[in-house]
Amino acid sequence: MRKIVAVTSKKQLATFIDFPHELYAEDLNYVPELFIAQRDLLTTHPFHKHSSLQCFLLYDGDKVIGRIASILNNSHNILNNANDGFFGFFDCINDQEAAKLLIKTAEYWLKEKGVTGSLIGPVNFSTNESCGLLIQGFNSPPVVMMPYNSEYYISLLEGASLKKKVDLIAWRFTGDAYDDRSVKLLDRLEERLTRNGITIRKINLKKFKEEAASLREVYNRAWDKNTGFVPLNDEEFDYQAKDLKLVLDQDFCLVAEKDGKLVGFGAAIPDMNQIQIKIKKGRLLPTGIFKLLLGKSKVTGIRILLLGVIDGYRKMGIEACIYARIIKAYREKGLKYAEAGWTLEHNDLVNNAIIAIKGDPYKKYRIFEKSI
Repeated sequence: MRKIVAVTSKKQLATFIDFPHELYAEDLNYVPELFIAQRDLLTTHPFHKHSSLQCFLLYDGDKVIGRIASILNNSHNILNNANDGFFGFFDCINDQEAAKLLIKTAEYWLKEKGVTGSLIGPVNFSTNESCGLLIQGFNSPPVVMMPYNSEYYISLLEGASLKKKVDLIAWRFTGDAYDDRSVKLLDRLEERLTRNGITIRKINLKKFKEEAASLREVYNRAWDKNTGFVPLNDEEFDYQAKDLKLVLDQDFCLVAEKDGKLVGFGAAIPDMNQIQIKIKKGRLLPTGIFKLLLGKSKVTGIRILLLGVIDGYRKMGIEACIYARIIKAYREKGLKYAEAGWTLEHNDLVNNAIIAIKGDPYKKYRIFEKSI
């Protein structure tokens, strides 16, 4: 007997967060999310002050066989003059009828909220958070803050009448990918930028609060036309910046300035998934916290998490210079790899900059949609 249960208690929420651990128990590429981080995301994140969601569990008898969250992002709808809904936190056994029931449940909740446009996902709130379904590159673990799923999920969503909305690309650099030609290209680009009064510098972590205010403005302006983007309000940006500051390395966080005003920035963070993959069920206690703290110095890769340039300063080479500087720094530090991503499949400006320094499009993710 299968039944859908709306998550309303702390115990049910813990079951919701923990379900993927059981589902992927035999998958060596699965990385458990930290329980505390997932709990806070689903309960106390600033998102909940302006929008709403409902988590659901699918049971077969006493056994959980699937989960989904139905998400109403009011900021997205106001910005885009739309009436869409999202689904996220989707996990399911390899069973088409189970997947259909989960999608229908998310859809019904949104209809009850008055949504009449499209159902879009998987998106965990917006594209500012984890989003997309892995459709290519199943042979390695995800890097930090990137999603992961089994290959059969593709047919589950397609079988639930969902169609492609857009694909996202993750690019990989390895130790031998960055050659002398790329270094010379970087030098020429930086010389041209300097002649135009544009300089690239490292972020000042000692003045992080002041820097963050400028970064927030650039972030919201640089990504404003990206598919699915929703500007972060002050509280949401600070929520994310606070966590990122704990792992930021100045060599991997760069800003571009024109006459003292920020016009672009890029940031990379250590691939902490190398450590999280060893933390059972994402629990920091009793031993997980030590694995996390002691393992940070042993991380051998980074993820280039953010890169954006505001309108009016694009197509000048700023993107390529920031990417190249970060890749150069990771090599100088003796790291083994860097992932850049994700990028939108049609963002030729950024994608061409990555290709120029030998990025390999090794993983692809898809956001789906269907009419409600």
